[in-house]
Amino acid sequence: MITRRRLVTGACALLMALPLGLLPTGTASAEPASDENAPKVELTLDVSGSMRKRDIDGRSRMAAAKQAFNEVIDAVPDEVQLGIRTLGARYRGDDRKEGCKDTHQLYRIGPLDRTEAKTSVATLAPTGWTPIGPALRAAADDLEGGEGSRRIVLITDGEDTCAPLDPCVVAREIAAKGINLTVDTLGLVPDAKTREQLSCIAEATGGTYTSVRHTEELTDRVNQLVDRTADPVAVPRPTEGSRTCSQAPKLRPGLYTDREKFGQHRFYRVEVPPGKELRASVSIGADRAVHNDYGVLLRAVTVHGREIVRGSEAGDGRTDLISTGLRYPKMPADEDEAPAETVCLQVSNSFSAPASVKTEPGLPLELTVDLVESPHEAADVASFGLGRGWWMLGALTLSGLLAGLLWGWLSRWRNPVRRGH
Repeated sequence: MITRRRLVTGACALLMALPLGLLPTGTASAEPASDENAPKVELTLDVSGSMRKRDIDGRSRMAAAKQAFNEVIDAVPDEVQLGIRTLGARYRGDDRKEGCKDTHQLYRIGPLDRTEAKTSVATLAPTGWTPIGPALRAAADDLEGGEGSRRIVLITDGEDTCAPLDPCVVAREIAAKGINLTVDTLGLVPDAKTREQLSCIAEATGGTYTSVRHTEELTDRVNQLVDRTADPVAVPRPTEGSRTCSQAPKLRPGLYTDREKFGQHRFYRVEVPPGKELRASVSIGADRAVHNDYGVLLRAVTVHGREIVRGSEAGDGRTDLISTGLRYPKMPADEDEAPAETVCLQVSNSFSAPASVKTEPGLPLELTVDLVESPHEAADVASFGLGRGWWMLGALTLSGLLAGLLWGWLSRWRNPVRRGH
């Protein structure tokens, strides 16, 4: 029996590997982009004195950032040109004017030498001030030129200490240049003022803000942002959901950003043609202090309000980001010119917060919409519509009825047998 199972397993593995071997070798990797059009990202790291605090997984914030950088550097796609800039890494004195000049390009943007990049980060030690505004201006200059997508990923544990130069104003200046540059911000164990400032910077350039309390969260988020730089299609586009399905904005496949208040419902519309499968996911981040228990719900409903399918997820305060998703396959139509179905996506959240926390602006929301070929194999459960509200309820009801009839028949058959003995 064991030998037979091994043979079956080996045969399945061989059949799965066969199509891969038949693919042309040219499909294994994409052509590298030219230097001018290559996607570029600059990781901008706060190395100020507060990074010594030991409140991320029992280690210092600086140690967590270094580990995350090492793992991110290993995973950077070959087509992405990476640079590293620091702020507050050199000047140790008390002169504020000098401290606010302390920003330095640690690793020049270009084809990545992973060993050299890791070595440059390894020598960093928490030192000085937090000149976020000057660092953003310098990073934008580093990324000038070329036609590829460009991104600044700012990682800091505190607000800017170099007023009156407001980092939000700097971010708006960068956005006004129209140079296709996005600033994403990550706050390490942030307080309310830091959240507010970093959210403002990200929102001004169409970027995202994420609060981070664990090393793994930091690594995962930076990796996502670097990968997004390599894929211009994934650049988020701002949208504004509606309170009703009829007034909701129509979305095409892509990535969208919005803001949603505590406990709010927002609607978005998608046209799903016959033979296509709608795939959607949503992430909502807590960019301010919230109560520990919260959740997110994503529903696909018809224009008349009937639920088609849903996805939900609950959180308990371990992370400030919560996500869920759904799939809705639409079978091919008999007619070639069959109309598309309007599907409304409803996004709801159950975040709550203390009375002292501001509700404006709403929580940052990312919505991904995609349309792919609908499954044609009967083995795919989704092609039968299972998991879509009443279909699943009907299937479970029918299964329970059959099981009950079978159990009753067996019970009646067993009783006469016992009496005979």
